[in-house]
Amino acid sequence: MEVNVLERLPDPITLKKLMKIQASLNIILCQDEWLRYHSFVQDWEEGVCLAKIDNGAGDHLIILFSPEGSIIKGFDHESELSPYAQDEHKVLQGIYDDVPKELLSLLEDDAIVKDDVTFCIWRKNSDINWHKGKVDIPEGESDGSDFLVGCIFLTPEDFVEFAIGYFELSPSLDVVAKIYDDSPITEEMINILNPNCDVKKVLQELELLR
Repeated sequence: MEVNVLERLPDPITLKKLMKIQASLNIILCQDEWLRYHSFVQDWEEGVCLAKIDNGAGDHLIILFSPEGSIIKGFDHESELSPYAQDEHKVLQGIYDDVPKELLSLLEDDAIVKDDVTFCIWRKNSDINWHKGKVDIPEGESDGSDFLVGCIFLTPEDFVEFAIGYFELSPSLDVVAKIYDDSPITEEMINILNPNCDVKKVLQELELLR
């Protein structure tokens, strides 16, 4: 299963583009920032972008893209690997042990809550594959990586299916596909996807992702 998770992740350039696309669609479909599932901060730190998946139920995935490489911190609050499930309340051995220092240091920001973690995946720019911290996962348990990496929707069809369930909207597959295909987002596209939104405000927010 671990190999499967790593193989499902696209390369960092494609992943960054995907996270921006999903954040853009969340901006269009959801006026309330705190309810958005996917978000993206272009200038988190100098040269560093941050993408986040937050399902509102206590689970999250944070991805940081830097000149040195990319690092993914995932937290499944129901996992037995959670620090909250340990008597000592500490990060399990192996999650961060092999992460290159220059990537691990990206997690030190207080807003990231480095110790809320059940798995870590990383890839230096010189690497050809993603790597994952080696942890002994008890039989029948999960670190949440399969579930949370699955929340990165690789196709427009998957995103539309998600949006129907999460936002209770039925966004046009044609328009979503155009956005996945990197077409510039127009006022008309925004109106088709969400006739009830403030188009001007949405366009201002989308500008911050450029």
